[in-house]
Amino acid sequence: GVKHCISVASGTDSLEIALRALGVGFGDEVITVPFSWISSVEVIVQVGAKPVFVDIEPDSFNINADLIEKAITTKTKAIIAVSLFGQMPKMEIINKIASKYNIIVIEDAAQSFGASRDGTRSCASSLIGSTSFFPAKPLGCFGDGGALFTNDDKLALTMTAIRSHGG
Repeated sequence: GVKHCISVASGTDSLEIALRALGVGFGDEVITVPFSWISSVEVIVQVGAKPVFVDIEPDSFNINADLIEKAITTKTKAIIAVSLFGQMPKMEIINKIASKYNIIVIEDAAQSFGASRDGTRSCASSLIGSTSFFPAKPLGCFGDGGALFTNDDKLALTMTAIRSHGG
């Protein structure tokens, strides 16, 4: 249900490409959770931004949407909302908060590929959906792989160019 799917080498690459395509870099902050695979934070640091942690909900292990607004500063450029154990975060609330502050949401859907929440499919609930096809993921491949999903034509073109070293 998403217009563009850009295949990449790994889920880590997909997150980094998403941040780079959005222009996230030095001096920016990206909100995410501390309870995730290291890639969710690693890519923030790799682009030169600062990770800002928001705690998880104890029942779903996903980002606590009620705590996001308190973590937003003038330097906040994006939110990486991480799915865990087949469950999507409360993307409808996260998107509403992000819209209020003009912040981009990236859905790290590596653990929820195939899931849905309130009629919205995983990888289709924000401007950019990111997933991993590592063998331990819900849709695993032999070796590694990943993908980016968006309905934004210009962003898809930018992410494709980054993937192919500017090609």
